[in-house]
Amino acid sequence: MGQVPRALTIAGTDPSGGAGIHADLKTFQELCVYGMSVITAVVSQNTLGVKTFLDMPLELIESQMDAVYEDIRPNAVKTGMLSQSDVIRLVAQKMKAYNVDNYVMDPVMVAKSGDALLAETAKKELVNELLPLTTIVTPNLPEAEEITGRTIQNVQQMKDAAKQIVDEFGATAVVVKGGHLDDEARDIYYDGSVFDELVASRYDTKHTHGTGCTFSAAITAELAKGTPLRQAVETAKTYITEAIKHPIHLGRGHGPVNHWAYRNRQEGLSRA
Repeated sequence: MGQVPRALTIAGTDPSGGAGIHADLKTFQELCVYGMSVITAVVSQNTLGVKTFLDMPLELIESQMDAVYEDIRPNAVKTGMLSQSDVIRLVAQKMKAYNVDNYVMDPVMVAKSGDALLAETAKKELVNELLPLTTIVTPNLPEAEEITGRTIQNVQQMKDAAKQIVDEFGATAVVVKGGHLDDEARDIYYDGSVFDELVASRYDTKHTHGTGCTFSAAITAELAKGTPLRQAVETAKTYITEAIKHPIHLGRGHGPVNHWAYRNRQEGLSRA
């Protein structure tokens, strides 16, 4: 038997369990990947919003990364909440030092509730320091607008933003998520040579807390297993669609997605 695939998430917490580190680890587990985590911030949040957060000291973030890499090297890494410039610079430095392959960036800027999770002064570092290191970056429309400085209101503008993120800013590939756009959940994938559209039905539900974290974590898990990038994105799209389609109806606000819905679907298909 070969080694178990391993994935690392570098992000903030969610004590209510729907987003951040908690969503990432659930997703890794559901996709049969051994999950590890480096906590960058302790966030007091729930389905109603973010109350407050505390950034971890830089030396503790660095020590956590070193502890992982000196013992159980991950096959893929994702980053989520990196709220300050010095945190972004540290993570970029450690990524280079450890020659990280398969790096997925979820450019967490704003929580589902609208609360800011990235300092205004840190956006430049996110683009300049980390974006060129990514295998793939997964912005939603507001995040893509922040990164590119563009207004995005249609599919062509999504493609223009995707092209800028790859060709100008140096990402290897990007998925611009169009969930904010129209009646379909239409995403644009671009890898520097071809565009592709990933389309799924839109479901009328308020239970969408942690969708961005979960989608990017699913890509990370698949890359950790050696799945080709385009196929990893397809699997992640199916995973998050199932998670939204079958809500578990928790919380008084934007409830969490259903992290085990994809497994139930796969088990159902195998019995068919």
